[in-house]
Amino acid sequence: MTKKHDAIFDAVLSGIGGEERTPKKDRSAGRFLKRGNAIGDKLSGDVDEKTLHWVDPERCRMWDRHNRNYALLTAENCSDLIEGIQQQGRQEFPAIVRRISGDADAEYEVICGARRHFAISWLRANNYPQYKYLVEVRDISDEEAFRLADIENRDRADISDFERACDYAAAVKLYYGGKQKTMAQRLQVSEAWLSRYLFLAKLPDEIVAAFPSSNDIKELHARTLKPFLAQPKAREVVVDRAIWLASMRAAGATSDGMPWNDTAKVVQELKRAGQGHAPKRKPRASLKHVYSSTDGEVQITRTDKGGQIVLEIDRNAPVGELRKLLENFLLDRSENL
Repeated sequence: MTKKHDAIFDAVLSGIGGEERTPKKDRSAGRFLKRGNAIGDKLSGDVDEKTLHWVDPERCRMWDRHNRNYALLTAENCSDLIEGIQQQGRQEFPAIVRRISGDADAEYEVICGARRHFAISWLRANNYPQYKYLVEVRDISDEEAFRLADIENRDRADISDFERACDYAAAVKLYYGGKQKTMAQRLQVSEAWLSRYLFLAKLPDEIVAAFPSSNDIKELHARTLKPFLAQPKAREVVVDRAIWLASMRAAGATSDGMPWNDTAKVVQELKRAGQGHAPKRKPRASLKHVYSSTDGEVQITRTDKGGQIVLEIDRNAPVGELRKLLENFLLDRSENL
């Protein structure tokens, strides 16, 4: 508000009510004009006001199409958010929700903001009952909700590739009639990019179970295994190997000192299993592989020469260590029979 505008406003009001008014600035008049300007901006569409609500998180439920697995959220993987809320004294960014009816236990459905919901709920359950869940209520369709959640979470590292892939696989059927091209256009991504995630969602359950957690599975891992899964014989071997890996991890077994709950090791083993039944390439003249003990002191060198395998073994090596290394060799050998 300029001084000129204030003077005009004072002049207009000076003749109202038959009382003389001094040219002294009237603060209430200034507020009146500002409010009038704000209303005008809103009606013209220049300003889009949003109403935020502080609510009890127990009055909110996750949308069943939410792209994050709420069951996998913990105080540990949400620690950064929990600490941030404590430092700020409140939740800074609102979650996106929509109103629901017919549910006696919930009033809102969370479209975006599962981690924020978990963080506030955890704080309230752990001696901080004053915190409430900040939400913005919107009236949107399921397809709009899906795209909104995808835009918000696409670049976030805390959404796993597998979670995103499963979300896309369900969405392409629910909202786009199974047409990848239509979905790619709506999400403004390339068809090739979308296709890679849709393939990830199609990984056999046995392979998913071979990993320590589904959140550890990357789009790159699916791309690595894709050539083998496309061949019936290789696919069968890879799936069998995945079942074996899951059982080994459950038993707490290790290989070459590396636990079977190591993601890179799982991918390596599945790939090796597939390679043993993939179309044969022309063999090299000589291939060497060294099997080493955990401390590197004991080694067995395997050399492949044409159709023969030559093993070089230290005659003074402890028998127990040699037995472990020979078991690793026989395991590799059985995969390539």
